[in-house]
Amino acid sequence: MKQKPLAYRMRPTHIQDIIGQEHLVGEGKILRRMVDAEQLASMILFGPPGTGKTSLAVAIAKTLGIPVKMLNAVVDKKKDMEIVVEEAKMTGQIVLILDEVHRLDKAKQDFLLPHVESNLLTLIGCTTSNPYHSINPAIRSRCHLFELHGLTAKNIKTALTRAAADKINGLGEQDIEITDEALEHFAFSANGDMRSALNGLELAVSSTPKNNENKIIITLAIAEECMQKKSFSHDKDGDAHYDVLSAFQKSIRGSDVDAALHYLGRLIEAGDLDSIARRMIVCAYEDIGLANPQAGPRAVAAVEAAERVGFPEARIPLSVAIVELALSPKSNTAYQAMDAALADIRSGKGGEIPIHLKDSHYQGAKKLGRGVAYKYPHNYDNGWVNQQYLPDSIKNKHYYQPKSSGKFEQSLKQVYEKIRNERN
Repeated sequence: MKQKPLAYRMRPTHIQDIIGQEHLVGEGKILRRMVDAEQLASMILFGPPGTGKTSLAVAIAKTLGIPVKMLNAVVDKKKDMEIVVEEAKMTGQIVLILDEVHRLDKAKQDFLLPHVESNLLTLIGCTTSNPYHSINPAIRSRCHLFELHGLTAKNIKTALTRAAADKINGLGEQDIEITDEALEHFAFSANGDMRSALNGLELAVSSTPKNNENKIIITLAIAEECMQKKSFSHDKDGDAHYDVLSAFQKSIRGSDVDAALHYLGRLIEAGDLDSIARRMIVCAYEDIGLANPQAGPRAVAAVEAAERVGFPEARIPLSVAIVELALSPKSNTAYQAMDAALADIRSGKGGEIPIHLKDSHYQGAKKLGRGVAYKYPHNYDNGWVNQQYLPDSIKNKHYYQPKSSGKFEQSLKQVYEKIRNERN
């Protein structure tokens, strides 16, 4: 009989063995509390591929000792679900793990709903889709929704090391040595997908002959072949990786579109969509800011598109956004103003809120003088009236120092200077 894949064999059987997803299974977190209280409820687990949705579902059920049945909403028929329901009637309770739950058709859904509602079946649906977009409200309203996050490189290295050492379900019966560079490459090129990393390791071990010492040594070159992805230099401490990220952001800030695309290419080859997304969005607001305010929303939209289509197509929306970011005018005035305001607050320069700005929506506020002298700007021409908003101790502070970068900030600068002049 053909052996099941390594990723399947290494599936955890207890919630304590889950790698990552600390926000759900960590001490005191919601799924851990459910298990500790032995009060399992129907839920939908959603997140990127390979983050352990099915594994988590199985681990929860096995930790509680509840019988488990696994079906797929696309492949399995209504008849298969009827068989599960009959078994549940005999055993008292069953956890039904339903993969591709967003593909559940109306007939299957209508059959399952009353059994989920009566708690005869505890449904754990798994999907890569956003349940608010893709799952019928009738199912969604009967389930708790829990999002799984992409796994970190550290999480994946933990799983790979565990699989290489496990003599029962893993590869531990063989004498395997994985170089640090190879382990790093498996972890980074998997891009948060543990299944992909374990599949790559299994292929590497099965396709690599033993040396004279009867040992299998997995090198970086072998890892690259088995992951079908070339590495760019990741040193042991990750310095090279962060050097590329730094150069990526500085090239955007410096308006060098060719360099920005070059470093984007390196990050794409590494499969590090999370870091690309974070740096792009930060650049859009930190370095471009008010000089091109639409750069922020467009960067977010490009990231969402990239996440939805995945690699290799993700490079297309990313490249469009990077060209715009690099060639946009630059301004950091907004966040510099914010930092200046925070510096005053943290040094104790807050001061008392002017009494005319204080909340007056409660009985007795007027007797205390709260809000009495407040001038409502909409009652005045141009929607503006001269009155004090800052506390007395810092009433003449000017945090925002506008630049003339881009037409948008130029217009803001004109308004800002006009208001300052009228106040003075």
